[in-house]
Amino acid sequence: MAENLGISVERKPSEARLSELGVKSWPKWGCSPGKYQLKYDARQTCYLLKGKVRAYPKSSTDCVEFGAGDLVIFPKGLSCTWDVSVAVDKYYIFDSASPSLLPSSSSSSFH
Repeated sequence: MAENLGISVERKPSEARLSELGVKSWPKWGCSPGKYQLKYDARQTCYLLKGKVRAYPKSSTDCVEFGAGDLVIFPKGLSCTWDVSVAVDKYYIFDSASPSLLPSSSSSSFH
């Protein structure tokens, strides 16, 4: 797995690896070509079914390229610009350790 600017990219992981992670049970998200400002409030792991992206972390002129068939991990706290040249379709999941993303977190504070 290559790591660059805090973003980890695993090129073409095996079906066994994707199965082990449960990728096909994750929510899906997609976008058309364009530029998108993103901020990760929790670590995100995603698997791209389609697409081609250059991610430019804030305050850096370098970019990380990834695309269809890649498993990518974005660290918590990262702000970056996605420059999407080919429409993206991906599975994604946020780190479940983040309290704001646990399903019961909003109701449990009222007990």
